[in-house]
Amino acid sequence: MSKSVLLGKVIHYYDKIGVAVIRLGKGIKTGDSVKFVHGEKEFEQSISSMQLEHEQVKIGKKGEEVAVKVDQAVKTGVKVFSV
Repeated sequence: MSKSVLLGKVIHYYDKIGVAVIRLGKGIKTGDSVKFVHGEKEFEQSISSMQLEHEQVKIGKKGEEVAVKVDQAVKTGVKVFSV
């Protein structure tokens, strides 16, 4: 089994629109499968859309803060791993 790589951390969540802002420690692109982990709670999903500064982007680079549509509610501090 391959080791999951930490991609970043959720720094904000907009509950009305179901969007998480992730500060990236590694690059990410649309279509990637990721896992959101917070204690015992975790879920996986594919990145379907991503925005940077309110502009649609296909790739998020290390150090950027990207907004991603999420399937479930997340909290600040939730870690995001590659799958």
